Amino acid sequence: MKVQIISIGNELLIGDTVNTNATWMGEFMTGLGFEVTEVHTISDELNLIKSTISYSMKHADVVLCTGGLGPTHDDITKAAIAELFGVTMKSDKKVLDYIKKLFESRNIPFSESNKIQAEVPENCEVLFNKMGTAPGMWFYENDCYLVSMPGVPYEMKYLMENAVSQKLRKVFGDVGFLHSRYLKTVGIGESTLSDNIIGDLNSFFNNGVSLAYLPMPGGVTLRLNGKGATRSEAEESVNKLADHIYKKASKYIIGEGKHLTISEAIGKILIEQNKTIATAESCTGGMIANELTNIAGSSAYMLGGIVSYANSVKINQLGVSENDLNDHGAVSREVALQMAKGAAEKIDSDIGISTTGVAGPDGGSEEKPVGTVWMGYWSKDEHFAIKALFTKDRLLNKERSMRTALEMARRELKGIDEMPYNLEKQYP
Repeated sequence: MKVQIISIGNELLIGDTVNTNATWMGEFMTGLGFEVTEVHTISDELNLIKSTISYSMKHADVVLCTGGLGPTHDDITKAAIAELFGVTMKSDKKVLDYIKKLFESRNIPFSESNKIQAEVPENCEVLFNKMGTAPGMWFYENDCYLVSMPGVPYEMKYLMENAVSQKLRKVFGDVGFLHSRYLKTVGIGESTLSDNIIGDLNSFFNNGVSLAYLPMPGGVTLRLNGKGATRSEAEESVNKLADHIYKKASKYIIGEGKHLTISEAIGKILIEQNKTIATAESCTGGMIANELTNIAGSSAYMLGGIVSYANSVKINQLGVSENDLNDHGAVSREVALQMAKGAAEKIDSDIGISTTGVAGPDGGSEEKPVGTVWMGYWSKDEHFAIKALFTKDRLLNKERSMRTALEMARRELKGIDEMPYNLEKQYP
């Protein structure tokens, strides 16, 4: 069953408001087993609203529309729908009584303009909205179901979860089950992962199975979807594809979950191995420590960090050799290794990791251009550094350095010799 989503409001087009409604509804409807085929974001213009709704109803089984149901002059969605269907407006007594009581309970004067909220096209079924004053509306015209809801996110969600989803189930029954898995990879690019690692998956793409590559900072999320007549059928089709991907790309996969982060993955490993970690950061300015401590309970393994932006701090707090700083520079293998060791020894942790680089946009040289970053790893069993060359964008370089350093640590903890992006381990 196909669904189209229409978001109405000038504020969405000029950037005043982010259209989170469409994203949420797309995910919600997909979870119910429907296929969202198009999303439209349009202005508060009568003829445009009419033509967009008309188009969507010709190409979908269900059309979800949000916005334009308020009491002000630019809220014209109800008028557009009534005109499109050639019906008049009516006042819904239940909604009107509710609004009056609501205003009375809050000691707010009730004006004539507020009565507009209770007016709806005569051919609609009212969806009562306990979260606000604008009701939702349910229409069935020309073999299509149209649902019009307020643009306020929590009001729309209330109606979708408590009214719309139940009515859709009654109309369409079980349209099928959708099962999804999200595999998070880090330290490998999208094209390399697709072409060189996972390879041809056409034999899996039948019976409603699909795979999407979703690039994110530092890696790629693989979204595996499977549809089936039963839940077990949907799960089985996805699990077969997931098993294949794990065989091909397990060393790049940090775990599963739509919102899983690299810091969560490392935290889990450190707890399992009963190890602790400390950081020494120059070019990332504390971003690694911040990322690690974003996880509740991280004090069990993240002991502390030192931001050693100045060379004097590298020397006095981390024990970096002044001679090595003079001979090799702050952005070097030697300094990265000593920073990682200094962090572990100073803070008394099992592992120390470090970053030192030329974040940019200035400060680079022919030998060490902007984007050059060294990341160090130190434990009692292993000491090495890796060198990366990122971009000329300062903030992006800091972000990539943070994520690459964390993935370096994760792979070493997991016993994976290959470093992120095939960067070479360089030893003292």
